[in-house]
Amino acid sequence: MRHPRVWMGLLLWSVLSQAQAAWTVNMTPGATEVSRTVFDLHMTIFWICVVIGVIVFGAMFWSMIIHRRSTGQQPAHFHESTTVEILWTVVPFVILVLMAIPATKTLIDIYDTSESGLDVQITGYQWKWHYKYLGQDVEFFSNLATPSEQIHNKAPKDEHYLLEVDQPLVVPVGTKVRFLITAADVIHSWWVPALAVKKDAIPGFVNESWTRIEKPGLYRGQCTELCGKDHGFMPIVVEAKSQEDFAKWLAARKEETAKLKELTDKEWTLDELVARGDKVYHTSCAACHQPEGQGMPPMFPALKGSKIATGPKADHLNIVFHGKPGTSMAAFGKQLSEVDIAAVITYERNAWGNNTGDMVTPKEVLALKQAESQ
Repeated sequence: MRHPRVWMGLLLWSVLSQAQAAWTVNMTPGATEVSRTVFDLHMTIFWICVVIGVIVFGAMFWSMIIHRRSTGQQPAHFHESTTVEILWTVVPFVILVLMAIPATKTLIDIYDTSESGLDVQITGYQWKWHYKYLGQDVEFFSNLATPSEQIHNKAPKDEHYLLEVDQPLVVPVGTKVRFLITAADVIHSWWVPALAVKKDAIPGFVNESWTRIEKPGLYRGQCTELCGKDHGFMPIVVEAKSQEDFAKWLAARKEETAKLKELTDKEWTLDELVARGDKVYHTSCAACHQPEGQGMPPMFPALKGSKIATGPKADHLNIVFHGKPGTSMAAFGKQLSEVDIAAVITYERNAWGNNTGDMVTPKEVLALKQAESQ
């Protein structure tokens, strides 16, 4: 019979072996030609560094062991050896040149955004992404879709915790897609590891990148620039579809855009606006002002019983549309449609006991937009 310590050792070894099998520290090849090129470059440089390390540390340990004082070795005395000077200058130079050749080729490929088949403008906001398909009349916001119950530890977290969105960026496979990346407020960074794309989104500046995905699927990423309190809550999901499926998706989005424009002229009821505003609020406003409108004073004031949500409609519309300079209150005039702005304001004025009974219509928001553009 084996000793209990032996059994404990075997159990510990088994657990550690399983943990090691699931643990990796290396990069992944990714899902595009560029990402695989980056991976191959990484491995090439890695093995060059390994060889250098083996040679250098091997020579160092060999010298310390073979030429140790206890064996009676006498140190050699030499100074200003021209041969040594040439060797430790030329050899590193040659190594750096050999490393620079594949690195330069890879960088040229990464920065070549010419001849794209589709252009997408990506704009970072606190804390979401806006995607605009240039020349296609299609644009939308992509927001975190992880349920708040998971975030507040009231429900089990699933596999894609904090990596889910309500609307992914959809692109066709086999097509070179150019990304024009910028930001509307602070510096963000758009990063999708499987595509080997990582670019800073800087206000007032446009960075370029590109990808060509080979297989349909979902590819996830995150903002990698500390951009505020909800930095960890603005994930990225790219969905690659076949050429046929993408064409169908794009046609459907264009139809939705046309229908949304028609909704501006619709005669809305209070209940309809409140119902739509409920969804808009919990997508765009609840992160700061909280689901029940209690806010997080002093940075994010409460809307429940506030002078803004119960005061004149014009003041409420103005602050939602233009934001509030010097605070974290963003301007939603360019972020939301006329219908959604009207709906969320109507919801705020009739939720949590505010019960003003009045509403802001999409036509009023449209009138403000037209006045702003003149």
